[in-house]
Amino acid sequence: MRPLLLKIGATALTLGATAASAFFVSSHLKNPAAPLQPAVLSASNGSSTSVLGGTVVVGPSVQPTDEEPITSTYAS
Repeated sequence: MRPLLLKIGATALTLGATAASAFFVSSHLKNPAAPLQPAVLSASNGSSTSVLGGTVVVGPSVQPTDEEPITSTYAS
């Protein structure tokens, strides 16, 4: 009798968790009118934007060089 009660309790818990998850997901749907990707600042020539409390300046982080390329590395 005790194993049967344990199985019934586990099944009820599983069904309850599934129902609660389905309710949560259906009540928190995403906005279909939202853009798929946010706007990105162009970093090719350097861009700036004003934000609360200051200005953010974005520029290229990789600079061209005349150095020879590294073809191997050493790790100890």
